[in-house]
Amino acid sequence: MSRVTLPVVRTPDACFAALPGYGFDPHYVEVEAAGTGPVRMHYLDEGPADGPVALLLHGQPTWSYLYRTVVPVLVDHGIRVIAPDNIGFGRSDKPTNPTDYTFARHIDWMRSLVVGLDLREITLVAQDWGGPIGFSVLAGDPDRFARVVAANTILHTADPALADRLTWALHGEGESRVVLEEAFVDYLLYTQRAPELRASDFVGAATTGPLTPAVLAAYDAPFPDASCTAGLRQMTALLPLTRNDVGARIGRRTMRALEAFERPFVTAYSDGDPATRGWETVFRERVPGAQGQEHVTIGGAGHFLQEDAGPRLGQVIAHVMATT
Repeated sequence: MSRVTLPVVRTPDACFAALPGYGFDPHYVEVEAAGTGPVRMHYLDEGPADGPVALLLHGQPTWSYLYRTVVPVLVDHGIRVIAPDNIGFGRSDKPTNPTDYTFARHIDWMRSLVVGLDLREITLVAQDWGGPIGFSVLAGDPDRFARVVAANTILHTADPALADRLTWALHGEGESRVVLEEAFVDYLLYTQRAPELRASDFVGAATTGPLTPAVLAAYDAPFPDASCTAGLRQMTALLPLTRNDVGARIGRRTMRALEAFERPFVTAYSDGDPATRGWETVFRERVPGAQGQEHVTIGGAGHFLQEDAGPRLGQVIAHVMATT
């Protein structure tokens, strides 16, 4: 089978110099998706090499910088932390054609990292798109995963059964209609139409407290010009909004796998994120491993709870890893 070589750019290393709170050494691994050649994925690898593994996955429009206050807490507990940058984000390669990014490829790329590093007994920590991507990797290779901490994440399937379950509606209705939260549509249209996208605008709008200019600039660091932003734009376009969307089909398949997942599954959602509110209840009801667990609500935090309550989230993850 022939493989397509994706044209990519790499953000210059100078863009990542002296970012506040991010004094971690970079690590890289070549990853592949079906039908494409290898691309380079960046990841953090902190803590003892023989420690239990926490895999911290980010979403849109962030990168591993999001976890900078979570990582030290976990390392202090003897945990090995792997925090990748999705392809198109952070220090990872950035394909320049928007349609080179697909949901399936994001899953393949992350699976390639997990297999390439031979990670086992993984504690998956998933936020935002880290859930759909990470849960789908788990669905394909569940024996590598020991437990899950779901934090402000979703798994959109457009299932009609989600009606009235989510604060931000996204579900099918009848045979051929869909109910969408207006904010979802506004968000998607803005990312496709805006002449310039800045990650910091989205991060700053979804935290409970103001972020410093230096921190906001760190979120923009991976995207110094338009050639670097194809993945930033396209990930929002991958949101599955109908039952016919390929992403919804992947989500339904992944949900079936989660409905058979009996290892610990703990939700750690914030109290200030309407975009994901309701999903914690859905997961608690549908995932067998969520039954009887000590689920957590993190107060005073928005969608990006790592910014608002990073050390607290780190303590929750460490507790889950020590007690389940």
